[in-house]
Amino acid sequence: MITVSTDTKFVHLAWQKDERLLEKVKYPMGADPTGKLSKLFGVYDGNTGLALRGTFLISPEGRLLNSEVNFYNVGRNSDELLRKIQANGYLAEYSEEACPAKWKPGEKTLKPSAGMVGKVYDALK
Repeated sequence: MITVSTDTKFVHLAWQKDERLLEKVKYPMGADPTGKLSKLFGVYDGNTGLALRGTFLISPEGRLLNSEVNFYNVGRNSDELLRKIQANGYLAEYSEEACPAKWKPGEKTLKPSAGMVGKVYDALK
């Protein structure tokens, strides 16, 4: 896991030092002050020089698995991010299945088919 923003590494250090919500963060925080990476992911706002709050899950093979982009003032949900990581890990092994919304490890998955259209609720019961 890596976080990246258009802030400099010095701003990141200040955040880690002074923001109590980040005091236990152990993953690297990448600086993208030129916006090069933010532009690559399509979240760079040229009018402000800032990046929107993008979250991207990328497989070890380099395949984009999930993408979520929020406006600057909308936070992200780390529990939902963890759920998506777990679901994608599960689906890497069981690719013929689907993990429904709010799925958690150990819960029922789905086997997509034409016969399931309009019957997802029933399939989860």
